[in-house]
Amino acid sequence: MSQIESLFVTRLYRANLNAFKPTIDAQEFETSCNVISEDDDAGHDWCEENGYPGYTSYASLTDLPWRFPIFADLVKVLDQHVAEFAKDLEFDLGEGKLVLEDLWINILPEGGSHGSHIHPHSVISGTTYVAMPKGTSALKLEDPRHPMMMGAPARLKGARREMKNFIYVEPEVGDVLLWESWLRHEVPMNMAEEERISVSFNYKWVE
Repeated sequence: MSQIESLFVTRLYRANLNAFKPTIDAQEFETSCNVISEDDDAGHDWCEENGYPGYTSYASLTDLPWRFPIFADLVKVLDQHVAEFAKDLEFDLGEGKLVLEDLWINILPEGGSHGSHIHPHSVISGTTYVAMPKGTSALKLEDPRHPMMMGAPARLKGARREMKNFIYVEPEVGDVLLWESWLRHEVPMNMAEEERISVSFNYKWVE
């Protein structure tokens, strides 16, 4: 009798941001992201120079938790979510801990997208969702084995979820998603007329 088991599992954490305290007010969070974007000329200049659709604070504002109290509260909440995920991943952190490395705002207008990428040098990456208009992009996750499949045939359309080459996750406002930073992911084109707003972040291991 044959035996088949799954090996080397890829984990995805999903929870409501406000599962931990302090509570992040959704309307204040969205307003803050929009106000920051409106005032961040350096960020918009970087986006234009680098062909980034919409707006990101990634290259211009590296101290959001210091500048804005709601982002300081956000870090306190994210620290707790990341700690829960680290337990599930069974990381042996020794005397060290996972700490926030960077955190940034993303605003994608209609037609905007964010190509496939990973987050080198980080341990856990993730996103919390601030505005997700109807019809906007899901998060697309790629099987990390995909580049090594070479001559493998395509999967059946009805293949089990864990066997698919790509997984599409449709977050809701207030969700936080976490994954290991080596997992390739992208945001397909935003087909909604309204802006898609999210806040992304990386955590590193400090010994």
